[in-house]
Amino acid sequence: MAPIFDLRDVCFEYERIPALRGLSLQIAAGESVALLGANGSGKSTLLRLLDALCFPSQGTIDFGGQRLSQELFQKDGFALGFRRRVALVFQNPDVQLFNPTVFDEVAFGPLQLQWPKEKVVSQVAATLELMSLAHLRDRPPYRLSGGEKKRVALASVIVLDPEVLLLDEPTSTLDPRSQSQIIDLIQEWKGSSKTIITATHQLEIVEDIASRVAVLEEGKLAASDSPAEILSNHELLLRANLVHAHRHSHGTVTHSHPHLHAHSKHEHEH
Repeated sequence: MAPIFDLRDVCFEYERIPALRGLSLQIAAGESVALLGANGSGKSTLLRLLDALCFPSQGTIDFGGQRLSQELFQKDGFALGFRRRVALVFQNPDVQLFNPTVFDEVAFGPLQLQWPKEKVVSQVAATLELMSLAHLRDRPPYRLSGGEKKRVALASVIVLDPEVLLLDEPTSTLDPRSQSQIIDLIQEWKGSSKTIITATHQLEIVEDIASRVAVLEEGKLAASDSPAEILSNHELLLRANLVHAHRHSHGTVTHSHPHLHAHSKHEHEH
């Protein structure tokens, strides 16, 4: 089966500073992929390219067999159809939230797609319930906590039931309970027909959220394999700056071994 995303030798730069360097990656429809990498490895840039918010300076990206380009998005119909099928949740929810109430925020996308009023009201209500936000429906988003804002940003995207969900560090800066809620949601989607692509640097969540891990290192694809294979490759994790070497001395001898940055999710929960 043809991949839903097919990236070939993709390069991208910000003001002549390379962010992606010759990256090739195929993602199948219905696959759950974690993009793992340290800050500055190119994860967020890759998600923005997959969402067609920007386009490669070199190389190509095909979506469902169609070459993504600025010209294609200027055609009537394509952009609207693509935005309905592919949705990005930014790392910082404040970038995404601009409506006067939580209800209006979640209703914004369906209204843009000209859904009937009854469908908008019922789908928004169901999504607020799913995301444990119903009690906040009339609150201004700017008055919410970080975890609540993140859940509203997710709700504003999943209300449209997109085929592809692009999640940029969805659990970063959240308290343990909010992290668990988001991970549980991603796990539910993982078993569905949705394609889920999650950028993260948190090693402890990749087995929960993905069936494949693509490791990015300085804008290049360093490895692509199962979570178990990637997590057991300490040399790779050390090189990609996802773990740091912990040094300790015994008399005159100094040992060095990889040390995980974060505690496991289960430690947080107990």
